[in-house]
Amino acid sequence: MTKYMSGFGNSFETEALPGALPVGRNSPQKVNYGLYAEQLSGSPFTAPQATNQRTWLYRIRPTVRHTGRFQKIDKGLIRTAPDRDDTDLPIGQLRWSPTPLPKKALTFVTGMQTITVAGDAEAQNGMGSHVLLITKSMSHEHFSNCDGEMLVVVQQGSLRFVTEFGVIEIEPGEICVIPRGVIFRAELTEGPVRGYVCENYGGALTLPDRGPIGANCLANARDFLCPVAAYEDSEKPCTLIVKWGGELYRTKVSHSPIDVVAWHGNYYPYKYDLRRFSPVGALLFDHPDPSIYTVMTSPSETPGTANVDFVIFPERWAVAENTFRPPWYHRNIMSEFMGLVYGVYDAKPEGFVPGGFSLHNQMLPHGPDSDAFEKASNAELKPVKLTNTLAFMFETRFRQHVTKYAATLPTRQDDYMDCWKGLKKHFNRKQRKPK
Repeated sequence: MTKYMSGFGNSFETEALPGALPVGRNSPQKVNYGLYAEQLSGSPFTAPQATNQRTWLYRIRPTVRHTGRFQKIDKGLIRTAPDRDDTDLPIGQLRWSPTPLPKKALTFVTGMQTITVAGDAEAQNGMGSHVLLITKSMSHEHFSNCDGEMLVVVQQGSLRFVTEFGVIEIEPGEICVIPRGVIFRAELTEGPVRGYVCENYGGALTLPDRGPIGANCLANARDFLCPVAAYEDSEKPCTLIVKWGGELYRTKVSHSPIDVVAWHGNYYPYKYDLRRFSPVGALLFDHPDPSIYTVMTSPSETPGTANVDFVIFPERWAVAENTFRPPWYHRNIMSEFMGLVYGVYDAKPEGFVPGGFSLHNQMLPHGPDSDAFEKASNAELKPVKLTNTLAFMFETRFRQHVTKYAATLPTRQDDYMDCWKGLKKHFNRKQRKPK
């Protein structure tokens, strides 16, 4: 059974062998068991204490021994902002049906296919959204992303991440966040996997400020789990693939890089069960902005404006009176990449299905389709529980540019705009009150 430690932002310590962690100092002259001390920093050394992220690793070999001479390799369908493929696809509301799982062998790296890029990874702002299609476990192969941290959402199947810090397993309804620079391999545990990846080029994801909500609800820190130390002392040759500057590079390693026997610090991979999110909402009329469903946020230099928000729409009660309950029609400074993990999304009951995704870009209007509008406008407003549903958004202040791959996918729904064709004119200047 995989073991975890509970809490978000905490400084943890864990050892796979008793006495592997030094006492009272980070880098003693000699470490027990003949280990090497190495620090992994996720922030500048001089970052304020509240945002300073670093972990001390005590490993069989230092990471410099895991990286030989690199060779540039084909990056496949992975793209990184600001670089993107040119496409003639005009602006507009976009939606795709689920991407079929292929029959050919695809690992986490070869199965990551970029849909949108936003901002500039070189300037450490913005994000990339990817579809993840995996039919093969990584075997003696490892990956490290130096361009950004990755938030992984599984929609079908389940994944095991064997990381430098320990093992993390996720299934549909759970997410895994792997910080920038962490080495890992991804293994299938139950058939092929389809999922989504948010590659955050900016500041590390953290819990949002709750404001007037106060200390409780939304995502609680205690529900985030990080792995306990687990290491491999293997002399079998391995491959390490590194994403750096939007390119992929490969190097040969004579041993497993998963060789951390002990670690302590606050920079580590973690998982979260989205079903533990505690939503809040209106108890009488109207409903708050969708920001109340923010699970995690990557802050920008502008207060209150996120580099990236990760938002979910989980099971919840709808109880507001005299209220149009689905999301209202709107235009937004943020751009929204949205996916459906399971169930039905109340604003788009048709056409938006599990495994599919949509893009509503900056200032382009969107909202419920015509059927959802008519139903919500005329329904008897009794308390209703939305069950067996989980949708999410990768939201950013930057425009999300569609890659050539995504623009030419046969699953792109050319008729998506038609879902609003049925919206009728109801205006009647002689009828002051609605019927």
